[in-house]
Amino acid sequence: MPRHSVLFFAVIIGSLVGCAVPTSTPNLTPPAETRTTVPSATLRPTATPTATPAPPDAELVARAARLGRGVNLGNALEGPTEGAWGMVIEEEFFSLIHEAGFDTVRVPIRWSAHAAEVAPYTVDPEFFARIDWVIEHALAQNLNVVINMHHYDELFESPADHADRFVAMWEQIAARYESQPDSVYLELLNEPHGDLDSRTWNLLLERTVEAVRAVDGHHTLILAGADWGGISSLRTLVIPEGESNVIATFHTYDPFLFTHQGAEWVGPEIGTVGVTWPGPPEAAVTLLPESRKVEWVRLWFLRYNQNSGSANPASPAAITKAFDRALDWSESTGIPLWLGEFGAYSTADIDSRARWTAAVRSEAEAHGFSWAYWEFGAGFGVYDRDAQMWRQPLLDALIPESDE
Repeated sequence: MPRHSVLFFAVIIGSLVGCAVPTSTPNLTPPAETRTTVPSATLRPTATPTATPAPPDAELVARAARLGRGVNLGNALEGPTEGAWGMVIEEEFFSLIHEAGFDTVRVPIRWSAHAAEVAPYTVDPEFFARIDWVIEHALAQNLNVVINMHHYDELFESPADHADRFVAMWEQIAARYESQPDSVYLELLNEPHGDLDSRTWNLLLERTVEAVRAVDGHHTLILAGADWGGISSLRTLVIPEGESNVIATFHTYDPFLFTHQGAEWVGPEIGTVGVTWPGPPEAAVTLLPESRKVEWVRLWFLRYNQNSGSANPASPAAITKAFDRALDWSESTGIPLWLGEFGAYSTADIDSRARWTAAVRSEAEAHGFSWAYWEFGAGFGVYDRDAQMWRQPLLDALIPESDE
């Protein structure tokens, strides 16, 4: 999330959930006359759920459950180059993750930085070999692996110009890993947004799934909705007709003014620090001038400083309510859900981070969602790479001692 979801807070405000950043809440939906659609077959509308939908496929539910408790290997392969953001994936990480009690690693990858810009859009063989290495070492530790496509910024800015390249990269990825066990999952795109609006994304998704299934018929696909992949985006996600081996995913960083307070890549209106969780604080937080200038931020802090219980925007009740909505969608469609990202940045105090993380993890599991924490060893990290030790409050929040 941190470097790749700089506008995600805007979705949170509009949906109850959740890296140059605008200084005011942006309109993430462009005017209809400016949108560009991707040529494809006619988009099939989502069927209206019945009062008693068909039960989900038992094998698919088992594959979703098998993801269990996971962690993102973030800030590494989704950077411009691995190491550019201070994180290089090391072999020892996989044994550490397994021994701590995690089941899955999600591997964010910027494939677009390692593929030719002209047809046939060949992925660099050396980069493929690096991803092979990651998969090999994860599987050796009995970890599931989620391979995704992260930070394809050009696609978000100009879908029509990059649709063919996106599909071609996935054809290569699917062919490369077709023989891998089904503990490898393919997540087609992280947090679609920008000009890749819901209609455009669903059309491109249909093309891409068809291309992937032409070479790989057995791996489970993980799909996110447009508008940054929050809970509200599930309503607009269209699963291609005839495709049943899919899990839907969503991310949550709510409340953003807590989880991203003072983060270096967000706008100045998010700069107010000292936000604890849950609210209200023992002493009212004083807003920075830049925060007071933005109305939704000012109003959020007014409620945060004063309201108690479920009326506070930084309350456990808000998490429960949001996850209830996600579960309603899952039950109405029969599609299992995976919480692919959640985390609180290091600018928040560690005790609040641990309480929030434990609450999100607990609610996810109570709702039947497997999950993956953002992330292993950088600014949100559950592991301190410098000290070579786990941040114990965060690890305990994710893997309670009683569950070990």
